[in-house]
Amino acid sequence: MNRSSFLKLSIAVGSFLTAPFGAIAKPGPQTRDDKGFKVDAGKDRFNKSTSPFEGDSFYTKVSAKDTNGGMYVFESTRMKEGGPILHTHYDTDEWWYVLQGEFLIRVGDNTYNAKAGDLVFGPRMVPHTFAKVGQGEAKVIICHQPAGKMEEYFRKLSEGVAKNMTEDERNNLRKEHGFEKVGPPITYLKQ
Repeated sequence: MNRSSFLKLSIAVGSFLTAPFGAIAKPGPQTRDDKGFKVDAGKDRFNKSTSPFEGDSFYTKVSAKDTNGGMYVFESTRMKEGGPILHTHYDTDEWWYVLQGEFLIRVGDNTYNAKAGDLVFGPRMVPHTFAKVGQGEAKVIICHQPAGKMEEYFRKLSEGVAKNMTEDERNNLRKEHGFEKVGPPITYLKQ
């Protein structure tokens, strides 16, 4: 190979390797809004909160549609104690930022007592769960990055899709949305 061909090949390979992988991995039309937006406190991005679990309201703050799947951010307002099953996401990191109240958040072998202002990070493929503890209203911001299919999953639950499903059907629904059950919800002693 002559020097000129080698340099052209090196530049082409270098350009490819420094290109944003999101642009390479997601061909097709981009729907991302480049103007930005504001979502008021206690409001949903689309003015339609969801309630995938009894006693919970989810308010989308940043939709997967806003970021071409880059992330999904929502505020969960919870009145009822408890939380989801122990689960693991295949391709999505998750974090929790407590706004109000108290939560126990388990990530792997560690359980954290999180109060207003605390953030807990859960990497993908690491089992995690959380539970609201105590009386009264609690609020937590939750982010999935990349978004995966969690927004769609919560919408389906809110619409009652899983209401009459068997446990095997629920497990399949979870897997279709990028995560799976690996254990029971977190337990805690009421004080």
